[in-house]
Amino acid sequence: MSNQFTLTNIGQLVTNDPNLGDGLLGVIRDAAITVNDGVVEWVGQSSQADQSTRTIDVGGRVLIPGFVDSHSHIMFAGDRSEEFAARMAGIPYSAGGIKVTTNATRNASDDELRRVAQSMITEMHEAGTTTVEIKSGYGLDVETEARSLRIASELSEEVTFLGAHVVAPEFANDPDAYVDLVVGKMLDACAPYANWIDVFCDRGAFTEVQTQRILEAGMAKGLKPRVHLNQLVQGNGIRMAVDLDCASADHLTYLTDDDINVLAASDTVAGLVPGCDFSTRSPQYPRGRDLIDAGAVVALSPDCNPGSSFTSNMPFCIALAVREMHMTVDESVYAATMGGAMALRRSDIGHLGIGARADFALLNAPSYIHLAYRPGVPMISTTWKNGNVIYTKGDLA
Repeated sequence: MSNQFTLTNIGQLVTNDPNLGDGLLGVIRDAAITVNDGVVEWVGQSSQADQSTRTIDVGGRVLIPGFVDSHSHIMFAGDRSEEFAARMAGIPYSAGGIKVTTNATRNASDDELRRVAQSMITEMHEAGTTTVEIKSGYGLDVETEARSLRIASELSEEVTFLGAHVVAPEFANDPDAYVDLVVGKMLDACAPYANWIDVFCDRGAFTEVQTQRILEAGMAKGLKPRVHLNQLVQGNGIRMAVDLDCASADHLTYLTDDDINVLAASDTVAGLVPGCDFSTRSPQYPRGRDLIDAGAVVALSPDCNPGSSFTSNMPFCIALAVREMHMTVDESVYAATMGGAMALRRSDIGHLGIGARADFALLNAPSYIHLAYRPGVPMISTTWKNGNVIYTKGDLA
C-alpha cells in the first residue's frame, strides 16, 4: 500500500528549482505538493492538486526543502562549557581543545555516544534539518575512531572518517608517526563504515603535505575527500583541495582573491560555518558575498561540535550569513538546502523537484524570509523525511 498524500494551501513553496517557480528558490505561491512512497510526485498550484489523495491543509504557511547539514561533529562525549566561558573572557581558541573531548570520548560507552549523537539529531529535526553528515575525530585511536563511525553509520547515510582532526596526544612529539597510523591501521579499520574522508588542515593540526597524503590514502580505499581549511590562519590548501576534487572545503574564514577564483572555477563547494566564527569570536567571517559573486557554490552548516560551535540550528546560521557575510536571504536559504546537498554530491535532496526525496519542513511564518528576519525564534511546525513526520509541534491538522 503506497503512502500518498498532498499538502495544500501552501503560502510559499520553496522548490529550489527556478523552472518550477520564481527566482533562485523557485517559489510557488498558493501551492500544493503530492508525495508518493517518500518521493515528490507533483508540485504546482493548490487549485490543480489531486483531491483523490489524502489531503492536508497547511493554512497558508511556508514549506521549504529540509536543511542539509554537510558538516557536523556530533560523535563525542563530555562537556566543554568552561572552555567556552574562558574564550568569552578573552582566552583565544586553538585546535588543542579537541584533546579534552578525546579523553571523554575514549572513555564513553557505545550507548553514551549514541545517545549524545541522537540528541543532536533530534535538535536538528526540530530546526528543520533532514540530512546530516557525521564525522568521527574525537577518538584519535584505532578502536574509538572505528567505534564512532560504526555508530554514526547507524544514524546517517553520510559518514566521514576524520581521524586526522588533530594529532593524538600520544603522538604530540611525532606527528608524522600519527599520520602513518591514520593512513595505515586506522584507515583500514574505519573505511568500512565511512563514505568520506576529511582532514583538519590548519595551524595546530595538519600541514598541506600531511593532508594530501591522508586524503589520497582515503581515496585509494574508495572514500571521497572533503577538507577543513583556513579556519585559524590563511593557508595554501585551496589549490590542493580543488586538484583532489574535494566535494567541499570547509570553514574558509581566511581567503585570498586567488583562492576565491580557484574555488569558483571548480566543483568544490565552499562550506561556510558562521556559527563557529560567532562562537569563537573570530575577528572576521568568511567572504560569503565575494564567493557567490565570483560564482562559487556555497553551503551553510552549523558545524555542531562541543568546542567551537555548539549549535545544531541551521536557521541561526542563515541569520548570520545574511547579517555577517552579506548574503541575501534567498542565497542563504539556498546554501542551507541545495548548497548542502551539492557539498555531499547529492541530487535527491535539497530541493523539491519531481523525483526528489520528500524531505521538507513547514514554517509557522508567512514567508521564508522570517528565517533570517526572526533570529532565534523556533518556527518549525513539522519536519518530514522520506515523507514521514520526524518532528511536529502538533499544530498540523
